[in-house]
Amino acid sequence: MYKNKTVCVVVPAYNEATQIGAVIETMPGFVDAIIVVDDASTDETIRVVKIYQQKMNSLFLIEHQANQGCGGALVNGYKWAENKEYDIAVRMDGDGQMNPDDLEALLDPIVQGKADYSKGNRFFSGKAYEAMPKIRFFGTAFLSLLTKIVSGYWHLSDFQSGYTAINKKALTAIDWTKMYKRYGQPNDLLILLNVHNFKVADVPVDPIYHVGEVSGIKIKKIVFTLSWLLIKRFFWRLREKYIFRDFHPLVFFYGLGISLFCLSSLLFLRVFYIWFTTTHIPAINSLAAFSSFLGAAQFFLFAMWFDMEANKHLKP
Repeated sequence: MYKNKTVCVVVPAYNEATQIGAVIETMPGFVDAIIVVDDASTDETIRVVKIYQQKMNSLFLIEHQANQGCGGALVNGYKWAENKEYDIAVRMDGDGQMNPDDLEALLDPIVQGKADYSKGNRFFSGKAYEAMPKIRFFGTAFLSLLTKIVSGYWHLSDFQSGYTAINKKALTAIDWTKMYKRYGQPNDLLILLNVHNFKVADVPVDPIYHVGEVSGIKIKKIVFTLSWLLIKRFFWRLREKYIFRDFHPLVFFYGLGISLFCLSSLLFLRVFYIWFTTTHIPAINSLAAFSSFLGAAQFFLFAMWFDMEANKHLKP
């Protein structure tokens, strides 16, 4: 128990036989329960966890018969914590990359009632650029920028961080069947939280790499896949939050911005086509293309500003 709040730590694990033991051993003493969700590992992960279970009454194991992705493992762990009525559920992956010394800082905003959900931010310390693989750092930075726009949480960054804590209220309110289950799950969860108007806190944490973990993430592929997912979820959030649940005129600004951007793209294509085929640049066509583009940029900027204002109360 931490400051009169019961704490359950959900540990999604896939082929973490070499790392899971250290994660269990270094878990802070105030944690009431550790629930390891094995996502159909093909190594000795389950055997290692069962050895620790013989020594610890607070360690529990869920075994997946088929791989469901990290998000799928997390959902089943969350459901377990919800059924047991824990006050706070923490996600700490089984690869040893999440520092248990940062757990108290992650819990404090929730315990103090300032936030419903808190997440680790590896960029605060300034050590991330040195500690993280460079391509992963820049890929994460790009996806964080995109997720700011898509999620509505403009005060957050490092959206790929999976080191998180969620309170009972948010845990029971979210429809977990709607959450994306594969890589990109932390981004998608924030979109769901925003639609429900939950407060989210960023907490500085130290990034830990090169402790023996093996990453199967291909960042070049993930950037394109996740970007497409975020674009689709962006329109879903606008519909759910600003049309169905409550109305906000920013949807008109985004709509006009998108319409003018499409129009300017067509006009620019016509300009370049005429230029390459006749070596002549049509003045009126060029003016219309630039005017449409500038109008689109203005509508987008105003829409993002309105979105930022509409969500500023979600910053603790």
